Amino acid sequence: MSDARRPGPTVRRSVVEVDGAEVLRRPDFVVTEEPMEIRLAWPGHAATRVAVTMRTPGADFELAAGFLLAEGSLAIGQRPRSVAYCLDRALSRDQRYNVVTVELDRVPERHPSSRTTTMSSACGVCGTESLDGVFSPDASPVPVAGSVGSDLIVALPQALRERQPVFGRTGSIHASGVFGFDGSLVVSREDIGRHNTVDKVLGARQLGTVEFGSDAVLCVSGRIGFDIVTKAVAGRVGVVVAVGGPSSLAVELAERSGITLCGFTRGTRYVVYTHPERIRGV
Repeated sequence: MSDARRPGPTVRRSVVEVDGAEVLRRPDFVVTEEPMEIRLAWPGHAATRVAVTMRTPGADFELAAGFLLAEGSLAIGQRPRSVAYCLDRALSRDQRYNVVTVELDRVPERHPSSRTTTMSSACGVCGTESLDGVFSPDASPVPVAGSVGSDLIVALPQALRERQPVFGRTGSIHASGVFGFDGSLVVSREDIGRHNTVDKVLGARQLGTVEFGSDAVLCVSGRIGFDIVTKAVAGRVGVVVAVGGPSSLAVELAERSGITLCGFTRGTRYVVYTHPERIRGV
């Protein structure tokens, strides 16, 4: 039986819309923003909080798994022993679906950073202060596996937009999607946090919902910050496409990690910042 208190992706509100001299009172939908605490456990180690992020409820288990992949705690394809909402008796009913525990069957690949403060919906790898902190000792650049055409790159933002039902209702939520080099959609997710959307699509692969490799394109609905490229590196995704522009550190990280970075993808125009060799005719 479902719990009425389980948060959904939107909440209904009464609003007053003002358009010049016209005043209209009407119902509207607002995107849900709720905190989610991620706890991590492994043999001999009790569940411990490793992060609290503000997110839009939905695909919470994928969010937790993708976050731990990006943190280096999970290897690509490593499935947790279990992922579940916490049943701690100390939690109130309102908190029941806002705490997720991930249990591993072995010690994590990299010990996650302990974070006692709340991450905003705009942040990602808070505390990572250098490019070196992103890479594991044996990390290598993402290999060039196949190529993608310009016609596909410019089509992806609209293809992603067509898979944003919550954006259609609220106009205030981000999305990420993973597409094959043939343009086929692998997975898409929405969230109030840009970085959360990427964690969710990567987490879907971690939990075995979908499969994709380096010959894939990650399309995001906003700008490309360092946090987005960091997660693409962790997920070994070869191409990142966005409707917005990148930051200087995002470009530097993409260049170093072998990722093709395309920004300002609107209409027939886009800008390639790194590794154009993956794009046919460029």
